[in-house]
Amino acid sequence: MQFVYSADASQDILKVDGDIYKYLFKARREKIGAQIFFRNLRDSYLYCYEIFDISKKDATLRLIERDEKIVEANKKFHLIWSIVDPKTIEKQLPYLNEIGVDKITFFYGEYSQKNFKLNLEKFEKILINSSQQCGRSSIIKLEILKNLDEVLSYYHDSFIFNFSNNYIKNNDEIKSVIVGCEGGFSPKELDKFKQEKIVGIDSNLILRSETAVTVIASKLIV
Repeated sequence: MQFVYSADASQDILKVDGDIYKYLFKARREKIGAQIFFRNLRDSYLYCYEIFDISKKDATLRLIERDEKIVEANKKFHLIWSIVDPKTIEKQLPYLNEIGVDKITFFYGEYSQKNFKLNLEKFEKILINSSQQCGRSSIIKLEILKNLDEVLSYYHDSFIFNFSNNYIKNNDEIKSVIVGCEGGFSPKELDKFKQEKIVGIDSNLILRSETAVTVIASKLIV
C-alpha cells in the first residue's frame, strides 16, 4: 500500500482499530516508533504518523508531518455509464480509478435492467482500496441519475459512444462520454444527439460495456 486510509487523518492524535489495526499490526507487524503514511482522501495532504502506543485491540499514533502531495491524472474525464450488473461495475472500478477517471455518473438507460440497484457505499470502499494501492490522492466521485434526459439536463455537452467514424483520440475537446449498457442505446436515445456528438473507435469488434468504458478512459486520459 502507498498509504493507509483513515477518515480521521489530519488530527494530531490518531487512534486506529478494526481492519486498519489488523493490517498494521497483524499483517505488517509494525512496532512502536514506526512511521506510517495516511490520507483522508478529502484533501491533498499525505500525513505521516508515528506509533507511540499499541494495545491488544487498538493503537495510538501522533502526527509528525503533513505534506501536500497531489497524485492525480493530468486530465479530468467524466464517464457517464448506463447501469449494468453491479458486479460488473465492481470489477471495473479499480481499473477506472487507477486510470484517473474523475467522476462517474450512472443512469438507467432504456436497455438497463431496472432491478439493478447500486450500492455507492460499497463502490466507495472498493475505490478507497484502489487508491491505497495506486497512490491516488482522491477517489472517483460517484452519482446516480434517473435516465438519459436527466443526464443531458446536467451534462448537455457530453458525447455518446456508439458506432461512428468520428474516432475518439487523445482530444481535450471531449470531457465526458456517455456509454451504454449491454445492447447499447435505443433509437429514441440516439435521436437525442447530433451526428458530431457521436464518437467511436477504429475497430470492427463489438465491445462489452465494461470494456468500452476502460478503452475510452484510457484513450482520453493516459
